[in-house]
Order: sequence, then structure tokens, then C-alpha cells
Amino acid sequence: MTPAPTINEDDLSGAEVQALVAYHLAEMHKNSPAESVHALPADKLRDPEVTFWSAWVNGELAAMGAMKQLDATHGELKSMRAAPTFRGKGLGEAMLLHLIGEARARGYAQLSLETGSGGPFEPALG
Repeated sequence: MTPAPTINEDDLSGAEVQALVAYHLAEMHKNSPAESVHALPADKLRDPEVTFWSAWVNGELAAMGAMKQLDATHGELKSMRAAPTFRGKGLGEAMLLHLIGEARARGYAQLSLETGSGGPFEPALG
């Protein structure tokens, strides 16, 4: 059983985090038409309206997720990804629950997720 992760706000400066963001973008481009890729590159994940978190298990990067403030009452989930070695171990769920809690703490009335459809996106579709 995978221990509960430690989830912290992250400035995307670490090599492991940058590598996971790059992997996420590559996977999004591989599995989506170019006009349908809505994943943010690292520089956009640093925008003031975006907060980025990383999840760690025993010192190893396990997952990432971000939330973009669309307005005072509406947030959008961005760039959720479990590291390949942690897929299927509950890290996506842990990150999602963290982001939902953060949205509640901010007083958001609405939280959105823009995702693809089909095979690679099945976990996001429920």
C-alpha cells in the first residue's frame, strides 16, 4: 500500500517536477488533436492566477496538479498527473481531494475540469 503523500505548493523549479510537467505535455500532445491540447506548459503554470502543487511519497515525486482561478468564485483544475511509477496507486485521487479542499477553502462555488475523451482520459471521466 502506498503511504499518503505530502502535498505542497510548488514553484516548479525542481528538475523532477519539470520532467513530470514535460512528460504530461508530451502525453497530452500524443493523445489529443493539436487544437484540443489544453495542458499548460511550465511557464503558464507559474502565472499569478495558477497555483501548482506537487505530491511526494518517501521523497519521490508521485503526482502533480494545479488550479487556475477563473474568477472569484470559479476555479479550473489543470495539469493533474500521477508519475508513471505511481499510476493506479491512488495518487490522482489524493491530489484531486486536495484540490477540491483548496477550492472550498477559497470559497469557490464552481470547480471545472477540461479533459479529453477516450482511452487515455478514462480515469478523468470517471
